[in-house]
Amino acid sequence: MRVIFMGTPDFSVGVLERLLQAGHEILLVVTQPDKPKGRGKSMQFPPVKEAALAHGLEVYQPKRIREPECVGYLRGFGADIAVVVAFGQILPKEILEMPKFGCVNVHASLLPKYRGASPIQWAVINGEEVTGVTTMRMDEGVDTGDIILQQEVRLQEGETGGSLFGRLSQAGAELCAKTLEAIGQGTASYTPQDHGKATHTSMIKKQMGRLDWSKPAKELECLIRGLDPWPSAYTFLQGKALKIWKASCQEEGVPQLGRKEPGTIVEAGKGIWKVQAGQGLLVLEEVQLEGKKRMAAQEFLRGFPLEAGQKFE
Repeated sequence: MRVIFMGTPDFSVGVLERLLQAGHEILLVVTQPDKPKGRGKSMQFPPVKEAALAHGLEVYQPKRIREPECVGYLRGFGADIAVVVAFGQILPKEILEMPKFGCVNVHASLLPKYRGASPIQWAVINGEEVTGVTTMRMDEGVDTGDIILQQEVRLQEGETGGSLFGRLSQAGAELCAKTLEAIGQGTASYTPQDHGKATHTSMIKKQMGRLDWSKPAKELECLIRGLDPWPSAYTFLQGKALKIWKASCQEEGVPQLGRKEPGTIVEAGKGIWKVQAGQGLLVLEEVQLEGKKRMAAQEFLRGFPLEAGQKFE
């Protein structure tokens, strides 16, 4: 097929690579503009742009895809289909209806569940056992189009937002290749979503990582995994930010008598670091103090001794 590919982050790269491998003709790669990054504010290419240039593909980076000149430019390619994977801009009706087979989107959830931004992180944060990827024919709504194919992915023990991101990207690449094959052969089916079962996710923001110790330990443990690697979960200890990269929860066998205030260190010695949560204990296993390297709790406690009764701020 003659394809216009639209995507921006790492998640999109695997799909682009898989379509090239399947022999599709990528006419144009559309991605977000370059952005300044780091202290030097040097301009950085989006991951999709880097991949496209490595394959010698033409790259287009419009600030606003809905501008008439952008729509006209895309129309000139005469594409059979547009594949959209985490592009980052809402497409106008003119583009959605432009290609022969319309626009197909790869979304990292089992729609209609987890429409919107950050479905991968929220699946981990909410303690889901199963998530997946969906290909759909796009319409003017946000993730509301007809479902073409879906693939379930079961979360593994200790799954983080980062590890699930990689596995769903791979699953999405394979599903997209199968979808385009079915469309090309005329065997694709289009199933309307049950909008009554839709759930929506919000953007992940840095402040979400601050731990609320009044929450149950299990919720905190899921939040820690879901926000790994960004923005990461954190708390404050003696005036310094302490990132918590890995933890487990102890819910059974925790005595209710003498229960401490949430955020209180219950045990900190011999490599064991337990903190009272709203329900159960959070066992800290891997942390990173502001300005220091990431380390195991046992190593941290050797250089930063703590006592039971101390409290996180």
